[in-house]
Amino acid sequence: MPQPLIDDIRRLTTEIRALAPRIEQDREVPAYLIDRLAALGVFRLAAPRAAGGAEAEPADLVEVCEELGRADGSVGWCAMIGAATGIALGYLPEDTAAELLADPRFLIAGVAAPMGRAVPVDGGHRITGRWPFASACRQATWLVGGVLVADGTQPPRPRLAIMAPGDLTIHDTWDVAGLRGTGSHDIEAADVFVPDARVFSLAAPPVQPGPLYEFPPLGLLALGIGAVSLGIARAAIADFAELAHGKRNPVTGETIAAKPSVRAAVAEAESLRASGLAYLRAEVAATGADPERRARLRLAVRTATRNAVRAVDLVYQAAGGSAVYAASPLQRHFRDVHVAAQHAMVNTDVLETAGAVLLGESVNTARL
Repeated sequence: MPQPLIDDIRRLTTEIRALAPRIEQDREVPAYLIDRLAALGVFRLAAPRAAGGAEAEPADLVEVCEELGRADGSVGWCAMIGAATGIALGYLPEDTAAELLADPRFLIAGVAAPMGRAVPVDGGHRITGRWPFASACRQATWLVGGVLVADGTQPPRPRLAIMAPGDLTIHDTWDVAGLRGTGSHDIEAADVFVPDARVFSLAAPPVQPGPLYEFPPLGLLALGIGAVSLGIARAAIADFAELAHGKRNPVTGETIAAKPSVRAAVAEAESLRASGLAYLRAEVAATGADPERRARLRLAVRTATRNAVRAVDLVYQAAGGSAVYAASPLQRHFRDVHVAAQHAMVNTDVLETAGAVLLGESVNTARL
């Protein structure tokens, strides 16, 4: 990844942090900020180079998502969704991928869970369904919905359908504790026609060659969760350090930074964050397509996310009453990281599946 991209993202950090309260209040990232991220190429990172994408390495997504997560959890999350979902274009005919990427504001988002129904018709499928947790759905130029294809001749088959946002209804449902600015509302399709060229399976061989498309697709979609969470933790540690040098004990007059317990909390939080990031980077670099390597990657993503939660909890608790005010950035970091950790891709099922693989037990690894 060119260093200028990270440098450009870092130059946006101060502006994004200033916007964070508004992003949370409005429950979405402003359109002009999405436009700036699109102009930088953030949402093209996993799209094929041959069709107009960047086709970056998975490690690059970790760096970008962590950096934007540090700026603001919701911005990092939307960037993660848009960047990682671009891998879908590697499974499409090249001319179809190029057509989707022709929009300079290209941002693909959606929900992979097969919560919709697809009926084959001439030239495509008729799609009906409703999908919750569709982050960045209001800003997306294309939306993905997981479906089960039922033609009556064989068992339902899971597929993904790429739909135009104008063909869908967005239900305003995202009134939540954290990551409020992601706008992760429900999206609904009612008998929407989708041509065959925009219906695909991540279980099928990708159309595009290259290392990026040999990377486990669900692993790529998951790794940003850990990266954004670690970015939130980095911001929380930095914000707490600023608070610790300004907040004083009313009796002694010393700043709370002088308290041994505060120093220990910061040290442990930083060790959790840094070790989680190192583990994630190492497994992303080592990942292959075999079940054990996929299991190790997903274990690293979950560990990164959980380490981030523990790190934020440590500094949140050390801040005392100062952290409970809505105006405190620590309050927002606390809520954001806990919501990130609720994602299905980092839940206990993943831990159990990874453990079964490492033990050599028979287990369904489709979700890895």
